[in-house]
Formats: sequence, structure tokens, C-alpha cells
Amino acid sequence: MDKFGFTISKGRQIDYDLNDRFIAEYIFEHEPSFRLCIECGGCSSTCSTGQFTLFSLRELHILIKRGENDKARQNIRKCMLCGKCMLVCPRGVNTRNVVLLARQAFQKENEHAV
Repeated sequence: MDKFGFTISKGRQIDYDLNDRFIAEYIFEHEPSFRLCIECGGCSSTCSTGQFTLFSLRELHILIKRGENDKARQNIRKCMLCGKCMLVCPRGVNTRNVVLLARQAFQKENEHAV
């Protein structure tokens, strides 16, 4: 009667404190307006790239703030830097600069890894 056919499942919570927040901190340091982003989705709704691919600037911002850098690294290359997102942002976030800084931070991270 030791085993009844049931086991205790592993926890499915995500501990974001374990994620690497280097990219987010780099952007916060160089572009303070990034802290103002409320992830409303206005940038994603006007995004030219988002209309034809699975790119979402809103999702990219969330991933960077959470420290989920692997997914963000894959998506950031899709941005065309057209600037439409900056025109519709209700909080005045310089989204183009955020993308450029994120690209720089990923390059610096790669240089330190080598």
C-alpha cells in the first residue's frame, strides 16, 4: 500500500529573479523612458513588421523586462526601425532607441561570453 499510482508534481511557477536582467538594466540606464512603458500594445498595432510576421514590440518589451533574453534575442532582429511605434506611444517611450540599445546590449553580452 506504499504506492497508490499518484506522484507529487513539480512546481510550475516561474522564478523571474533567476533570469539575467543585464539587457533590461542596460536599457534602463541609457533610455529612462523605457520605465514608462505600460505594455498597452499601441506600438504592436502599428508595427509594419508585426503585420507580416510574428514580431510584437510589446512582447519584446515584456521579455526584456522579465529577463527572458533568449526569446528576445531571436525577435529583435525583425524590427525595421521604421519609427511608427514612437508616433503612437501614449507614454512617449523612445521605442526605436530601446531596440537599438537592446541590440547593443546583446552584442556586448556576446563579446563578454567569448
